[in-house]
Amino acid sequence: MITSRWRAGHAEALAPMVDALMRGAGISFAALDRIAVTTGPGTFTGQRVGLAFARALGLGLKRPVIGVTTLDAMAFEALVKRPAIAWALAVADAKRGEIYFGARSVVGGTLISPELVPLEAIVERVACLAQSHGPVLLAGTAADSVKPLLEQAGLQPFDSMVRQPDAVFVASLATDAPDGPPPKPLYLRAPDAKLPGVVP
Repeated sequence: MITSRWRAGHAEALAPMVDALMRGAGISFAALDRIAVTTGPGTFTGQRVGLAFARALGLGLKRPVIGVTTLDAMAFEALVKRPAIAWALAVADAKRGEIYFGARSVVGGTLISPELVPLEAIVERVACLAQSHGPVLLAGTAADSVKPLLEQAGLQPFDSMVRQPDAVFVASLATDAPDGPPPKPLYLRAPDAKLPGVVP
């Protein structure tokens, strides 16, 4: 993984970053078996640019492109780091008092697919899971906000300290995923920008 030093926009910066990464690793593009990409939830521009690049790369290399949600990747990493806990809850700050969340089990995969809810609604959404699965690992940028709410409700949250999806765990999930149609961006909220003359 590399950190961007370019000041260009998403589209202009992504291809040089990937090329530098491959060169640094000493791996040719032809050696890739499949392409892994996050589908969101995330920024609208970032999602579209990343997916468009991954799909173009897969088309050019004739390799399958596998989409992984950012929440699933974070929950998976948390469980890998703390395998004694049965499930993980990934929670990302969506602004406006809302969060994106999803849950994953250490043995059964996805428990809750990504959703957008008000922050205060998270306890009600996961209470039944907590009763059946026990203590929960938290991951994501909203973990610090969610943890006290779960504690006040009598649940047992533990912070994994995972805050962003890691490419290693995105790739790991994509490795075992079945091939399918090209992935699409996961939008859980309508964009703020409106076309001129369009009435909501």
